[in-house]
Amino acid sequence: MKKTVIRILWGTLVVALVYGVSYLWRALPIISGYGAKNLCSCVFVAGRDANEVISQELGNGMLAYGSYAIDRTDSSASGSVFGLAARKAIYREGLGCTLVADIDEKELRNVRVGTDKSKATQSDTLAWPLGDRLDSLSVPVDKSKLEDAIRFAFTETDTARPMNTRAVVVVYDGQLVAERYAPGYHAHSKHLGWSMTKSITNAIVGILSAQGKLDVNAPAPIEAWQTDARAKITWHNLLQASSGLAWEEDYGGPSKATNMLFKEKDMGHYAAQSPPQVEPNTVFEYSSGTTNILSMLVRQAIGEDDYYRFYQRELFEKIGAHSLVIEPDAGGTYVGSSYSWATARDWARFGLLYLNDGLFAGNRILPPGWVRYSTTPAQAAPRGEYGAQWWLNAGEKGNPGNRYYPDLPTDCFQAEGYDGQFVFVIPSRKLVVVRLGLSQKNELDMNAFVAKIIEALPADAP
Repeated sequence: MKKTVIRILWGTLVVALVYGVSYLWRALPIISGYGAKNLCSCVFVAGRDANEVISQELGNGMLAYGSYAIDRTDSSASGSVFGLAARKAIYREGLGCTLVADIDEKELRNVRVGTDKSKATQSDTLAWPLGDRLDSLSVPVDKSKLEDAIRFAFTETDTARPMNTRAVVVVYDGQLVAERYAPGYHAHSKHLGWSMTKSITNAIVGILSAQGKLDVNAPAPIEAWQTDARAKITWHNLLQASSGLAWEEDYGGPSKATNMLFKEKDMGHYAAQSPPQVEPNTVFEYSSGTTNILSMLVRQAIGEDDYYRFYQRELFEKIGAHSLVIEPDAGGTYVGSSYSWATARDWARFGLLYLNDGLFAGNRILPPGWVRYSTTPAQAAPRGEYGAQWWLNAGEKGNPGNRYYPDLPTDCFQAEGYDGQFVFVIPSRKLVVVRLGLSQKNELDMNAFVAKIIEALPADAP
C-alpha cells in the first residue's frame, strides 16, 4: 500500500513537472516577445524613455520577471526571461516596430516598402479638425461641469491601484471643447490603441467596398477554406466576429491570441488555419484572429504595389490624422487587430469621421450607409453589444434598458482597446470622447465619466 502511494505521488510530481516545463516553454516567448515589441514601439514610435516604459508597461505580473533593453545602434529592443526565450523587435521608419518571428532579421530589415510620408504635419496654422489651430468656441458648454468631468478622469482614488489616465479629448458639435494630458504627455504624444485598431480595419474595408474591390456579403476568398465548412464564411461574418471559427481570445497566458501576436510571422495566415466550430452567424466570439484574417484579405484586395500607401492616402491623410501608424507583422501585413498608434487628437478625428456618417470636413471618406452598417448589432451577439468591429451600447434586442453603459444613449458606439483605450461616438449628442491610459490594475468608470461630460452639454442639445 505504501509503495502504491509513493508511486502515485511520484507520478503526480512527474506530470506536474512536465506540465510546468511545457507551460513555461509556451509562455516565456510570449512574455519576452510582448516586452520586446512594446518597449520598441513605446521608445521609437512614441518617443518615450525606456526606463519609464520598463517600469510602467512592463513592471507588473509575469512581465516583471523579464529583462528588457533598447539598442539604439540598430533601433531595436530585446526581451528575455531569466536569460531564456530571447526575442527581438526592430524599428523601421514609417512602419513602426515588428517582432522578428520565423524570419531572418537581416531579411526582415531588407524588406523595402513604399510608404508615403505625411504631406504636412499637423500645423497650428490650419484650423481644427484638419489642423491643430483651435479657434474660439462657438458652442455653448458648461465649462465648470466639463472641467469637473475631466478632473474625474484624472483623479486617483487608490494610489495602489492607479487608473493612469494619460489623455482625454472631448469634441462636441465638431469643436474640440476640452483636452488634458498627464504629466509627461502632450497633444503630440502617440498612444497605442490596441483593439481600437479593429475599428480602423473596419474603415479600410468600407473604403475598399466603395471602390468595388470587395463585397462584404461575398465569401472570404481563402483557397484553403473552399473544401470545408469554412467556405460559407463571408467578409460580413468576419467583421461581426461571428465566423464560427474556433478561437481563444485569452491574454492570461499561452492562447491562440497570444501565440498569434507574439510568436507568428503571418498572423492572418495563422488565424485562418483555425477549424470551423459552429455555423457562421450563429455564435458571437470576440476575436483578434478574425480581424487579422480581414487584414490579410485587405492586403490581397489592395494589391502589393499600393498596399503600404493605401491606408495613408485613402484614410489617415484625408482626416488629418498625420500621426496615425499601424505596425505590420513579420510577414509584412498590418496587424489590424492591435498595433496602431496615434495622438489623442487623431483618435478624436477618427471618431469624428464616424460621428459624421463617413464625412470629414465635407469630403466623403466612407461609403454612404457604412456607419449604419457598422453599428447594426450582430445577429449572433446576445446583448446587441457588437456591430462590425465596433462595440455598441444598443442593449439587448427588445430591451434597450439592458445597456452596458446604462447612463449613455442607445446610439452610443465605441472603439475599445486593452488597458483602457476608448473612443466614444454618440451621434444624438454630437459628441466624441477619447480616453487613453494604462489601466492595468484599476479601470476608470467610463459610464460615469462620459455621463458627466454629457451633463456639461446644453440642456436642449439633441
